[in-house]
Amino acid sequence: MSGNYTADFNLWIEQTAQQLRSHHWHEIDVEHLIEEVEGLRKSERRDIASQLTRLLLHLLKWQYQPQRRSDSWLDSITDSRTQIELAILDSPSLKNYPTEQLEESYQRTRRQAAKQTEILISVFPEECPYSLELVLDEDWLPEANLYLH
Repeated sequence: MSGNYTADFNLWIEQTAQQLRSHHWHEIDVEHLIEEVEGLRKSERRDIASQLTRLLLHLLKWQYQPQRRSDSWLDSITDSRTQIELAILDSPSLKNYPTEQLEESYQRTRRQAAKQTEILISVFPEECPYSLELVLDEDWLPEANLYLH
């Protein structure tokens, strides 16, 4: 059975689901099943971190490039907030994860913002200038920073 895991992952999933439904415990590829279940946890956390990074990036761009503001930036901000909210609704135990991840996500964001905007990284605050409450607030956007490069 574990041969299917590496040869045909989709088939392995189908067979594992069927074995679980049929209570054929002795046939289940337990090692790989545990690996996949643990991977789901990592995936949910990674999705929140990714959405938080995307959200922070667009908030920084909104603040530091007011002349380039667009509906697509607003759409991205709204979508990231929604995706984080939905992930937490699906897994309430992840409620504190955005708080835990904020500074790490911001450091990634800061580097990305410098590259995308061609603004020196030193112009962006070293620590996240926004509280998580504001970042996730659907009605909040940062004020323009009229930095000209």
